[in-house]
Parts: sequence; structure tokens; C-alpha cells
Amino acid sequence: MLEKTFKITAEAGLHARPATQIVNKATQFDAESLLTYNEKSVNLKSIMGVMSLGIAQGAEITISSEGTDAEAAMQAIEEVIKGGLGE
Repeated sequence: MLEKTFKITAEAGLHARPATQIVNKATQFDAESLLTYNEKSVNLKSIMGVMSLGIAQGAEITISSEGTDAEAAMQAIEEVIKGGLGE
């Protein structure tokens, strides 16, 4: 299992549009990916799950990925996040 922590720097946090981008990227892979925030984990392939966390600017999130293409999935998700959402 791969795991990385990110800090959300986008002013609006992880709102609908960026959440959709991350979910769409995660669904391109077979790997099981989870997003964890405030001790709650949701399937990264579920837009409703991601939106339910209410992730604001300054939040630290953890992405974990497990499966045959977990490395590729993690790299692609990281690119989306670092593309303007966080660091």
C-alpha cells in the first residue's frame, strides 16, 4: 500500500470541481484509493464521499492506494492535487 499526505492550499478548499477532477482521475485505475481526513476515510472514486468530508483550505489529507496499478494511480492523483489544489 502506498500512502501520501498533502496540504490543501486552494482558497476554496476541495470543492465540487477539484473533487470531481480527483475522482475522475482515481476511476481511471483499478487500484483501490482512499482519501482520509479527520480520521474519516472515503473511497476516492466516490464524489459524494469526497464532498461529504468538507475539506477546507489548510487541511491535511492522506491518500492511500493499493492494487496492481497503485503506483500509477498515486502518481496521477498527486499530479492533479499539485496542479493547483495543494502541496
